[in-house]
Amino acid sequence: MSIRKKTNRVMCRDVAIGGGAPVSIQSMTNTDTRDVEATLAQIEALQAAGCQIVRIAVSDEPGAEAFGEIRKRTDMALVADIQFDYRMAIASIEKGADKIRINPGNIGSRDRVKAVVDAAKARHIPIRVGVNSGSVEKDILEKHGGVTPEGLAESAMRSVKILEDLDFHDIVISAKASDVQANYQTYLHLSRMTDHPLHIGVTESGDPERGSIKSAAGLGALLLAGVGDTMRVSLTGDPVKEIPVAREILKCTGHLNSGINVVSCPTCSRCRTDLPGITERIMKHVRETEPRLIEQGLPMITLAIMGCAVNGPGEASGADIGVACGNKKGLLFRKGEILGSVPEDEIEQALTRELEKLILAGN
Repeated sequence: MSIRKKTNRVMCRDVAIGGGAPVSIQSMTNTDTRDVEATLAQIEALQAAGCQIVRIAVSDEPGAEAFGEIRKRTDMALVADIQFDYRMAIASIEKGADKIRINPGNIGSRDRVKAVVDAAKARHIPIRVGVNSGSVEKDILEKHGGVTPEGLAESAMRSVKILEDLDFHDIVISAKASDVQANYQTYLHLSRMTDHPLHIGVTESGDPERGSIKSAAGLGALLLAGVGDTMRVSLTGDPVKEIPVAREILKCTGHLNSGINVVSCPTCSRCRTDLPGITERIMKHVRETEPRLIEQGLPMITLAIMGCAVNGPGEASGADIGVACGNKKGLLFRKGEILGSVPEDEIEQALTRELEKLILAGN
């Protein structure tokens, strides 16, 4: 695993951000905040999928009132996302926000920013300073000749200085771009400029298919470089789909040592079983099961689903649970031990059964 930069630590309810804490997974609701029941349902779905922090937009007084009701009915760490109206930030803090997200540059005068800071201090909650490529100040754009990584980092640090000048230091920073390379360079600049924890993400990355790839490239590179304390995969549509993508990125970069690591071969003409179908059905079970393993803190389980006799026996026997398929059947392994031959139509059930046994045994 890469060596992460040691940053300051802040707390968002019971989730530590920075200071060597595990990289946490965030998302944001896209329901109308004023619809309490719909928003709570989405929060519950996000929580069940493994999300640790949820951000909610608060744009008006009815939204702030709804935020307060939502706060009463969930134990999830909640962030109030505020744009422009400092009063909504104060109202959200009073309603129980665990963190707020603002851009001090669009909140207004220093007095208004100070009012928000004073409220956050009183409740001992952090402030996330959030800028992106669409919110860079005009003078910075002119200085750098447009939106650049250097300009994005400078814009973020300008906002940070506003808070620091008010003697506020429980700060998390984000400065996202939709261009993966620019996003990467921006966060490298920020990492060199500050010890505040960084919220990483590739903003507006697109639909689930393309956005997952962009996010894996952008966030994976940062995590391998040791940069990032909390993260969001931003996908168009249902935010619940963001969580397994984020989790897989953390696993692949060595930042999550719990869950299920699936090894499955790409198949070739030697394959004589419906390996794609078997794998698809197994993955559904994996996605449903994995949050439970992570919540319990169980060690990573490796599951190998292999299609022929070339690499199959080696990969399957080396996994915690594995199957090496032959002609309409598979040889089942558990921690290197052969359990027997299984017909093709029973492979899925056999693998899920052995997986549950490992989980019950604490792996």
